[in-house]
Amino acid sequence: MELIIKTNKKEELVDITELVENKIKIQNGLINVYVKHTTAAIIINENYDPNICTDILTCLSKLIPRGIWLHDKIDNNASAHIKASILGPSETIPIKNKKLQLGQWQSIMFVELDGPRTRKIILKQIESKK
Repeated sequence: MELIIKTNKKEELVDITELVENKIKIQNGLINVYVKHTTAAIIINENYDPNICTDILTCLSKLIPRGIWLHDKIDNNASAHIKASILGPSETIPIKNKKLQLGQWQSIMFVELDGPRTRKIILKQIESKK
């Protein structure tokens, strides 16, 4: 199962929690949310305060600046590759009664690091026997 995400900025966080939850077909088990790109990531974090999203991107930009890496000679997006490698391409979330078992302040966030683009996210559900 796939989700298609269209981003609007060079870097942004997009809350995809509702999109993922709407795709749940199993009663109980796990869902893996995986992005098929090397300059994007999936994380779980707070989305109640939009400043958190801004803070995450600001922190990453301060830790991993643009334009100083060897790969930049090819297509000037090495920092996006490095950030995505650190954050990771997937998260796995438990499902109970067809609902994501996230904490009160947790959201599934798609992290765009080299946009704007159209991205594919793969959802894999594994049903529990109990």
